[in-house]
Amino acid sequence: MSHSFSQAAAPLDPATPSGGFPAVLERLDPRMRIAVACLFAVVTVALSGLPALTAALACALLLLLMARLPVRRTLKRVAMMDSFIFFMLALLPFTVPGDAIFTLWGFPATWQGLARAVEIGLTANAVVLVLLVLVGTLEPVTLGHALYRMKVPETLVHLMMFNIRYVEVLRAEYLRLRAAMKVRGFRPGTNWHSYRSYGYLVGMMLVRAIDRSERVLAAMKCRGFTGRMMLLQDFRLGAADWRFAALAGLACAALLGLDMTWR
Repeated sequence: MSHSFSQAAAPLDPATPSGGFPAVLERLDPRMRIAVACLFAVVTVALSGLPALTAALACALLLLLMARLPVRRTLKRVAMMDSFIFFMLALLPFTVPGDAIFTLWGFPATWQGLARAVEIGLTANAVVLVLLVLVGTLEPVTLGHALYRMKVPETLVHLMMFNIRYVEVLRAEYLRLRAAMKVRGFRPGTNWHSYRSYGYLVGMMLVRAIDRSERVLAAMKCRGFTGRMMLLQDFRLGAADWRFAALAGLACAALLGLDMTWR
């Protein structure tokens, strides 16, 4: 359980929500924000030309600037995602056949592979940025209620909300166990004692997670939980939501038109 993962679960807050586009974004129906984010993601994934993908990334960056989110914190979250796909992108030029750029240890890097890596990088960053702006700024409870209103299976909504709530709790438990190991003189190394100690750490984490889940379930039942989601918000689509959807639809249509023109 890393600190970066717990940070990624926390919602982003606009820097100036009192006026301008951030205020408009706050007033939009969460369901419309989720739907627009999904539409943009589907359209961006369908694009294949570099000009259209660059335009999609530019749209995502423009939306980020208009929302006035903390740029450094947002880009840090995007960098977390990039760290997972970096090695895949670095290996693509060596795995896609085509015209060689250079040869490294007998493996040719091709222009076609480089173009594919750039396409994937642009697609991933554009989609993640839009999701962070439109969905990442929602409170977890609001997001869960909106997904439930959109007919997402209730079990999946419960799992998502519990994961968001308890990932920080499990991280704190992990830090306590690591501190206890250090107090007892544990120093990690490349030996069987270290591997066995890490195995015990993982096993203890699982045991304590199961024990905590049983206590949480008992506490919820004592408070009348029956497995059904109690909705605290009533969402209604307004004129601003439909205007936002129309603008998003025009932008997606423009991206598709640009992709077909340059393909």
